[in-house]
Amino acid sequence: MHLSKLIGVSSVIALSSSMAFAWSISGTVQSAGSGRALAGVTINSFNYAGIAATSAEDGSFSINSDEMGGLFGIAGAKMSANIRGGIFSLDGVNAHQLKISAINALGKVTFQRSFYEISGSVSIDLSKAVGQSASFLRVTADGSSQTYIVKGKNALLKEGDPLPSLMFALEGYKSLSYTMSAEVETGVIIKMERASANPTDTTTTPPEQSSSSVVAPPQSSADVVASSASDEPIKVDCSGKTAKAGDQNMSVTVDGKKRTFIMHVPSAYKGDKPVPLVVDYHPIGGSGSQQESGTTYKAQTDPEGVISLYPDGTAKGGGGMMGNMPGWNVGPCCSNDDDIKFSREMINAVKEIACIDPQRIYATGFSMGGGMSNHVACFMSDVYAAVAPAGMDLNKTNSAQCNPERPISVINFRGTNDGTCRYEGGDSGFNDGLNFLGAQGTFKFWAEKNGCEGSPTKNSNNCDEYSNCKDGVKVVLCTKQNGGHEQGDGKVGWPFLKQFTLPASFVK
Repeated sequence: MHLSKLIGVSSVIALSSSMAFAWSISGTVQSAGSGRALAGVTINSFNYAGIAATSAEDGSFSINSDEMGGLFGIAGAKMSANIRGGIFSLDGVNAHQLKISAINALGKVTFQRSFYEISGSVSIDLSKAVGQSASFLRVTADGSSQTYIVKGKNALLKEGDPLPSLMFALEGYKSLSYTMSAEVETGVIIKMERASANPTDTTTTPPEQSSSSVVAPPQSSADVVASSASDEPIKVDCSGKTAKAGDQNMSVTVDGKKRTFIMHVPSAYKGDKPVPLVVDYHPIGGSGSQQESGTTYKAQTDPEGVISLYPDGTAKGGGGMMGNMPGWNVGPCCSNDDDIKFSREMINAVKEIACIDPQRIYATGFSMGGGMSNHVACFMSDVYAAVAPAGMDLNKTNSAQCNPERPISVINFRGTNDGTCRYEGGDSGFNDGLNFLGAQGTFKFWAEKNGCEGSPTKNSNNCDEYSNCKDGVKVVLCTKQNGGHEQGDGKVGWPFLKQFTLPASFVK
């Protein structure tokens, strides 16, 4: 059966694979040392399928969105989506079941329609079907979903892939990643360093991503140089630190808003030597105090004098199922606040009054708190030495923007019968815009990000582990067969975390 038609006033949707929201980048690749042009540099993208380019003899390169391959994220389909004059269209559809949902800014589904045995194209007049209420459009084809952000009547932005992250590679040089921050960038200068005898391939990227914004601030040109890390220990002066044993309610002001957290200081802390710090993020609808009661880590860390923090998330507001539930800004759901900035300010405030070893700061969390601890691995690898999420994977928005400044060790705890965050991943089912990579998908994602080689093996805890990774980091997935939605195992997680230290060159 072949179906190709324009759906009228009361209907919705069309599928196609090229976006009306275009981008382009051009510039030159140079040697950081001599400044000479580098030819033959291969350029690929982390978050756009089909992008492949090579720098010319004079080091120049030019890439634009017209060179994109198929739509990323919908199972094997080569569909393209665009919007013109409020008409949303999809071409190249080939699906047994196709579902299109319009979602407003509050996360509420305002329109939904299903199609069966469709091949060809579909179109819909959004202004007549859903008025001005659609902020997001979710297209689900045979179980795989992609969400789009509606940017007016003539612009459509694929959620999670707002702008490309590009990888520049050349034999004999350190690979370097660069994330675009404007739709059109010209005159970009990419400077690549020669690989040392002991290369790390660690890169720094401009500018730092914000957890509360989909698109970074505009920038017309950039000069990016890769940096490597050293491992010499940092000396910490414990004099003048006033933290005492017990729980203390604390707060910091972030973007004019008071943000709260609990600092737990165990009786084993004496203040005469620097100790590790563990930040433990709560689930959606929870609180720092509830996470302190439920975590499995405190029993392991207290005897060692480790200080732990239990921050409070904020609600997105505006109604809807998730609107009044405190959560974390890990994607289209569930907070509007900058939780990366909050985490940094919180840690800095604690370092002022407690003797913290800045090379041994770790993150963990459960459910959406697990999502947040995956999230900080992407955007705070310059602070956290390692992370241990539980009960939630990276979502496609996380992964598309994820660009750690260095390799970072990750151990994820997941249950095969988790009914809240399904082990196999996919749409969350809560109309919150979250679409997960799944436990295995997140495991493989971190292995690729950390340059792990070979296949995973079973470690002493019967967890799957990539151990041959850059800079000695490890990537681990602990799967509990028939396990549900539950906290991570601190007896496994804490020994894993504390074996890793943050390279001294990242300590500010």
